[in-house]
Amino acid sequence: MASKPVIGLTTYGRKENDEYKLPVLYIDAVRRAGGLPVLIPPDANEAEEVCLRMDGIILTGGGDINPRCYNGIVHEQNYNNDNERDQGELRIAAVILEKKIPALAICRGLQILNIHLGGTLYEHLSETYGEDILHRLPTRVACNHKVGIVPGTKLAEIVGQAEIEVFSWHHQSLKEVAKEMTVTAKSSDGVIEGIEINNHPWLVGVQWHPELSAAKDILQQRLFNALIGFIQKNR
Repeated sequence: MASKPVIGLTTYGRKENDEYKLPVLYIDAVRRAGGLPVLIPPDANEAEEVCLRMDGIILTGGGDINPRCYNGIVHEQNYNNDNERDQGELRIAAVILEKKIPALAICRGLQILNIHLGGTLYEHLSETYGEDILHRLPTRVACNHKVGIVPGTKLAEIVGQAEIEVFSWHHQSLKEVAKEMTVTAKSSDGVIEGIEINNHPWLVGVQWHPELSAAKDILQQRLFNALIGFIQKNR
């Protein structure tokens, strides 16, 4: 019997009580897909050694990336800045790209990849895109909206539909998109909702949070299934 693919998931940053945490919804989605989840502390100085022991990696969501990482402007709406996590995940992103490790990047994870590759972010979406479509509710609560998928992309192949409903929880998004990326999804207000990395065997990023609804929505679970399915197929 073939062993389950080992999937590393970055945790939230170090808490004041010296704990690392990650919502169990990520873990459940990996297990449903047939993977073996392993948590990676995002401050890992040994990022390359840890990542090379993984069959695949999920860069998870979380607080805002410090705008200083992309020469941005600190905004009053920025929250949970964590320089240790920022630098750790930027190192992990570098290993994923250099070593061609299959990966799924979720929300903050997508933004980390873009910044590592030289891209930038909008510090606060509503100041650029308005609020016709909400990407999170006040007090930082997830909300749902629709996303259009670009035909011919990996994301289109995974979900099998031109439009899907998603749960998002962000107030920032990609601004200048790194040249190594292809945009794969947008919401109707123009916010970039998905990317894939050119010249990488399997690296898909989404701005929304598929783990929030994956237990009941097969289209969201397919993102996790596709990552693990690719690893199993190419062993």
